Amino acid sequence: MRSANLLNDFAFKYVFGEDCKEANDALKSLLTVFLERKVNHVVVKNSEMVKDFSKMKNPRLDLLVEFDDCTTVDLEMQLRQTKNNLPIRFSYYLARLHGSQQLEGKYYGELKETIVLVFFNVNWIDNDRMCNTFTLRNEDGLSFVKETEDRMKICTIEMAKLDVEKSLEEMNEQEKMIYYFLNCHKGVMIESDGMIQMLEKRVETISDDGWKKIIEDFRKLHENEERMERQLELEEAQKK
Repeated sequence: MRSANLLNDFAFKYVFGEDCKEANDALKSLLTVFLERKVNHVVVKNSEMVKDFSKMKNPRLDLLVEFDDCTTVDLEMQLRQTKNNLPIRFSYYLARLHGSQQLEGKYYGELKETIVLVFFNVNWIDNDRMCNTFTLRNEDGLSFVKETEDRMKICTIEMAKLDVEKSLEEMNEQEKMIYYFLNCHKGVMIESDGMIQMLEKRVETISDDGWKKIIEDFRKLHENEERMERQLELEEAQKK
């Protein structure tokens, strides 16, 4: 049985972001399913945001990809809640990415689409939909720009909202993929589904030792994040 856990953001990044055919096929299937658009070609980019001036934050995204039409997508696997306000954080990512496009000497109409696609393992949005898309709209839901020209989106996938009482036969592709995310570490296999098979094929290319290293790196990362949170709390308390 594999020890794979795709809710681990290190594993998520490795499974979909490694430079190999199996990873790229799995990435295209993931994007096709959740963005509901055919993805023929996608390239993994450097996920570290470059500072424009010294006091900007310098976050590292989980996985940054670009389509052949120059659409940019930031994929984030958010395993746990943190004290760092998540909606504001992901809005910041979206604004930074959208504003980083090279537009000198061009019209604003040439801006390409930017999407932040976040997988949560908690209930976050106050509705029953597992998948939600957020754009620029007013209090009455009126879009600021034409729907076909809306080039900034945050898409949330709340995996905790999956109806686990449903049979696999009743699930749509999005639900099946989330079901696989939640259960692949148990050795679950989903037969006769092309998109899921691409992901399963990719997972099977990684050795058990490879998964052990990913899990250890993940543990060290979150220990460091917890130390940083405690340090921020201490500094805030000293200011008060």
